[in-house]
Amino acid sequence: MASEYTPPKVWVNDTEGGNKWANINSPVSGARHQQGLPVGDHALQLYSLGTPNGQKVTIMLEELLAAGVKEAEYDAFLINISELDQFSSGFVGVNPNSKIPALVDNSGEQPVNVFESASILVHLAEKFGLFLPAEGAQRTQTLNWLFWAQGSAPFLGGGFGHFYAYADVKQAYPINRFAMEAKRQLDVLDKQLAQHEFVAGDTYSIADMAIWPWYGNLVLGNLYEAAEFLNVASYTHVLRWAKQLEQRQAVQRGRIVNRAWGEEWEQVPQRNSAQDIDKVLALRPK
Repeated sequence: MASEYTPPKVWVNDTEGGNKWANINSPVSGARHQQGLPVGDHALQLYSLGTPNGQKVTIMLEELLAAGVKEAEYDAFLINISELDQFSSGFVGVNPNSKIPALVDNSGEQPVNVFESASILVHLAEKFGLFLPAEGAQRTQTLNWLFWAQGSAPFLGGGFGHFYAYADVKQAYPINRFAMEAKRQLDVLDKQLAQHEFVAGDTYSIADMAIWPWYGNLVLGNLYEAAEFLNVASYTHVLRWAKQLEQRQAVQRGRIVNRAWGEEWEQVPQRNSAQDIDKVLALRPK
């Protein structure tokens, strides 16, 4: 049994913690070092990492390209959070919250900085008129589920994922607490997908793109090695949906952009053209 923790009267940040991520978190925001961001040739410049939050945007961009939107061509540069790239002056200038992903849209008279993954998805959907209805009830349903993902995923990632996969000491209370919440969220999704082909209804949308990188990867066994622990096989409708989206070419392409780990065929640390992804996917076992 873990010893009981008594909070001090005034909290003090423990910078000597043994966890490998201890040097990332800080109670102070802002730049920690001076370094500009690279800039490619396209109007859309993405600064990200191939985590679930990063995958949302690269899947969206690849879906736009697959739909024939040539203006969605983009450069994607790796932000290595373990090397504290997110605290460079250049990145903080785009996203003062120092979290990936961040996008700079240079297509207009003035550059537009866009941060928070849901905001980027809405920005791109409205810019190109795809994957988000312009008005009406279906637009509202799509936004409902998009923001459901924004509110729910931190309990899966920063909650369950942290204590189950990354905490220095495994403790029953936080793991059980967040496992229960993760399963409740999967049950919410499963009941919705029992009635609809896609999350927000019968049309593929940015809601699916926001939810699949977290919950799709989870039930497919690609997240935290927790599929058996959470008994994801019982969520049959989520599994059907996750496998269906996994077959989409744009999902297969988007999920490997800004990724620098895993198999050789799933690593595209930097993307400046479609060929960067093509060359890597050509290495995929047949």
